[in-house]
Amino acid sequence: MPSLPPSLTRTTRSAWTTRLTRPSRPSRPTTRRLLSVFGALLAALLCALSFGASSASAHAALTETDPADGAVVKAAPSQVRLTFSEGVLLSGDSVRVLDPKGNRVDTGKPAHVGGKSSTAGVALHAGLPDGTFTVAWKVVSEDSHPVAGAFTFSIGAPSKTKAKVPSAAGPDETVETLYDIGRYVAYGGFTVLVGGCVFAGLCRSSRPVQKLTVGGWVALFSATLLLLLLRGPYTDGKGIGGVFDLGGLSDVLSTKAGAALLSRLMLLGAAALFLAVLFGSYARRAADEDQGRRQDLAFGLAFGGTVVSVGIAATWAMAEHASVGIQSTVAMPVDVVHLLAVGVWLGGLAALVATLRAGEPIGRTAVRRFSRLAFGSVVVLVLTGLYQSWRQVGSWDALTGTEYGRWLLVKVGLVAVLVAIASVSRRWTGRLTDEEATASGDEAEAEEEKEEEEAKDTEEAAAADPVRTAQLARQKAAVSKAATLRKRHGDLTRGSLYRSVLAETVVAVVLLAVATVLSTTQPGRAASAVASAKSGGAAVDTTPAVDPISVEIPYNTGPKSGRGKAIFMLDPALPGDNLIHVFTFDLADRPVDAEEAKVTLTLPKENIGPLTVPLEHVATGHWSAKSFQLPMGGTWRLALTVRTSDIDQVTETRTLKIGQ
Repeated sequence: MPSLPPSLTRTTRSAWTTRLTRPSRPSRPTTRRLLSVFGALLAALLCALSFGASSASAHAALTETDPADGAVVKAAPSQVRLTFSEGVLLSGDSVRVLDPKGNRVDTGKPAHVGGKSSTAGVALHAGLPDGTFTVAWKVVSEDSHPVAGAFTFSIGAPSKTKAKVPSAAGPDETVETLYDIGRYVAYGGFTVLVGGCVFAGLCRSSRPVQKLTVGGWVALFSATLLLLLLRGPYTDGKGIGGVFDLGGLSDVLSTKAGAALLSRLMLLGAAALFLAVLFGSYARRAADEDQGRRQDLAFGLAFGGTVVSVGIAATWAMAEHASVGIQSTVAMPVDVVHLLAVGVWLGGLAALVATLRAGEPIGRTAVRRFSRLAFGSVVVLVLTGLYQSWRQVGSWDALTGTEYGRWLLVKVGLVAVLVAIASVSRRWTGRLTDEEATASGDEAEAEEEKEEEEAKDTEEAAAADPVRTAQLARQKAAVSKAATLRKRHGDLTRGSLYRSVLAETVVAVVLLAVATVLSTTQPGRAASAVASAKSGGAAVDTTPAVDPISVEIPYNTGPKSGRGKAIFMLDPALPGDNLIHVFTFDLADRPVDAEEAKVTLTLPKENIGPLTVPLEHVATGHWSAKSFQLPMGGTWRLALTVRTSDIDQVTETRTLKIGQ
């Protein structure tokens, strides 16, 4: 037995001796092991979430451009048009077109083409010169996620360009990290707020539940305010300094996401009044003889709480996945019900853990009532989750072949683990009796009174001694901690129930993290549609992915004016139909015409060729063959002949590996 401080009084020493000689309980080490295991699980999963959320998680994807990416057009287009996989929101700087020197050549603000929200178009200046132009775009998808990118096209012939476009198309890293944290805290705060209120109103109201619920309100309010301030820098790609841009905040409030966040803040003001009544007037009337007045107040709280909770949940539904895609009018209310069920189940678990941890007496009736609420919430979650999964994934292939589908499988697995642990909790709930809870509470109250008397005697003896006063303070803290642990693990049933519910809560924390990642990941149905659009809508694409061939060939026909270089391009460089371009430039990289350019292709191994490519003169220094059939793949020999005058010409050869 450990040594005791010599300054303790005889009575206090006797009490400590009794506590220290009590049989040890295995519950605390078991709880620590549970926390260690699930803590490691949470840390590993959060790391995976941090590295898994990448710029590829954008929700609107560019599916088509006009002119096409890398295209060479004869004449300057009047506008540039972009088509996306879903509706996008445009700003005055959403589409920028830069000439080879990096100067902007677009005019006017970008607008939706033909009234379609999934398109963006911007007009160009007239009389644009030949060369390569860069189109940099940055939009916000209808489900509130920013996405950006760039592509090029050429007029007449390709050229060098000085246009500088940031390679990282997305928000500032610091802003994105803070925004993701804010989203997670907001989900957690909403869950605790809803679940704590339901638990306090229908099961057991106590000081720990009140602290937990108010903490959820504070977390949700703070996170929402942070998201509102970060929204501008998050969508514009600015740094953290953009938080102080009041003009940007005004622009944010005019968007769907900004209006949703502002509405959430206003609804949280009403929720604060609801909490004051729930933990004030309603709690004080728990022992009132006038049950009629209390029932009226309970009805008002139930109605008002439901309205406020539905409103807060709708701020997510109206601005994220549920608001876009198929059946959005059905998906939004389903999403609201799904979020409320999550709050009642997982937030109620947190409230039950707080009650058991504090050693508050809670009877079997209250615990069984919550158990029924949790079971009903699980049923609702399964039904709404099945609909959401079908809507967002769409096919079995997308379930395993897309990032969204894989995260959804992780979420389903965590829900299965949570339900399994919940079944254990239900068994311990069945063993809990009101007599055990009452006896535990009475015993704790009697021991607290005894300890108060002992502490009073000790205080009087130590009043004149500062050293003993400090020892007394440490003694009281130790006694208080021991009393709390005794109440928490006063019997096997309550201790086992506490550990089981604690395990549920830890898994729920990880589950919320996965749900947050899902909300920032492109749905599987949309990802599959984008892939199908890029492959031309083919059901199965068996064509190997091969880059087009581009070969630079210097030439010199003799005179000074006959020196330059040619660029030969073959697209897609596969057996079958191919597009061929030939460009000629002088030593200053300016397009220059030749009297004639000829191309032949030979496959020596198969004794095929030489095949003459029917080139057509398109523009200055540009020849093209729109359709040339290659019979098979292999190592082909390219022969390029450039004639700069009636007598000056040269033929250069190169080896091309096609379809290999």
